[in-house]
Amino acid sequence: MSLSIIAFLVLVAAFAVGSFTKINAGLLATVAAFGVGTLLAGMSVKDVIGQFPAGLFFILVGATLLFAIVRINGTIDLLAYWAERLAGDRKILVPILMFLLTAALASAGAFTPAAIAIVAPVGLALGARFGISTLAMGLVIVQGANAGAFSPVNPFGVLGNKMLDGAGASDDSFKLYAYCFIFNAILAVIAYVLVQAIMKRRAAKAEARQADGGKAIKNDGGADAPSGGSVSGSGGAGTAVLTAPAQTSVAAGTRTRPEKVAATPMRILTLVGIASLLVLTTVLGLDVGVASLVIAAVLIVLDSNVQKPAVESMPWSAIILVTGIVTYVGMLEKMGALKELQEGIAGLGNSSLAALIASYVVAIVSAFASTTGTLGVISPVVVPIAMDPLLTPVGVVTAIAISSSVVDVSPMSTSGALLMASAQPKDERMFFRALLLWAIAMIGVVPLLVWFLFVQLGLG
Repeated sequence: MSLSIIAFLVLVAAFAVGSFTKINAGLLATVAAFGVGTLLAGMSVKDVIGQFPAGLFFILVGATLLFAIVRINGTIDLLAYWAERLAGDRKILVPILMFLLTAALASAGAFTPAAIAIVAPVGLALGARFGISTLAMGLVIVQGANAGAFSPVNPFGVLGNKMLDGAGASDDSFKLYAYCFIFNAILAVIAYVLVQAIMKRRAAKAEARQADGGKAIKNDGGADAPSGGSVSGSGGAGTAVLTAPAQTSVAAGTRTRPEKVAATPMRILTLVGIASLLVLTTVLGLDVGVASLVIAAVLIVLDSNVQKPAVESMPWSAIILVTGIVTYVGMLEKMGALKELQEGIAGLGNSSLAALIASYVVAIVSAFASTTGTLGVISPVVVPIAMDPLLTPVGVVTAIAISSSVVDVSPMSTSGALLMASAQPKDERMFFRALLLWAIAMIGVVPLLVWFLFVQLGLG
């Protein structure tokens, strides 16, 4: 068994243990990186430490700290209030607005984590007010970011266009953007409808169980207390159980008017900070993490009372999880395991089959690592495949682009981690499992689908 295979199996083992136990997979992966890197690959401890994703760490810390402050000082409530007033009783407008807003930010050049960091806290809070599953809303927001991610001015789009340039198809830049946008828009609709249907079915089952329990209590009360006094009368235990399921009136269209949220000076300054984050990252090209930390520091100076609760509410377990996995993947790249994988793909001979395998490879790797890094690593392999005269360059690059980005919802990726950070702490475990399952489904289905559409059918 080769060293590379052993290294990959260790990663799979760490991931499996972390997924099915309470042990943090990132912590296991960090320790494993030192073990495999030093003992098996002959790397120094310094080399392994060098694989720690400092940039990703600053993005996660900066963005989660900033939006912890935004949540604590009530700015998110203010934005949700304004958006709720705008949407009125049109519940369907909420996910559409959040999708378009995130897509617009990404299309304008915002790195996808920045777009998600800006929109997710507001979108999830607003969705909860309308009775929309936070998971459904989160998936819509990530797909919105992916929809705009391959704009020519977005970092993802820049990498995609480099592959097109290498294959002699630089004129197809807009096609790449349009195909990715349309595909992710359709996927967002599917995700929203599917998750909402699942949650509605679960809610119905829960109500049925509560109703059955209430009837049992009521019947027992009738047997033991013929007068029906305390159990079946108004306000009795049985009545309480029976009426408990009638909870949200949003779906029934009887939602009350939103409670007014005041636009205090601190909340207005916080909104200015969010707008500054957009300008600093999209116009001036400042790192998302650095910009977030600067704005967070300014807000803390203006109101030091938010510092302690903001730092304590940061999702440190998610940060350790993501950075640990990415550190291990960096160690794999350093030891040459990823290069061996690339060479194996390039040596297949059949370009169409190579495109399919490359799509699966980028989907799997990107689920645990940086999509930008994955696209950069796979680019030398994709260009020769895209140059095959039997295939269309934009079709091959589109398949690779979608496959690599559609798994960004994985909790081990930056986007997925930010989504978890925007959720309520009590939902973190549920979010992790749900996002993981969705990412696995995307890995299994999407690469084959986009390969068939854009490579085999040549839609490009």
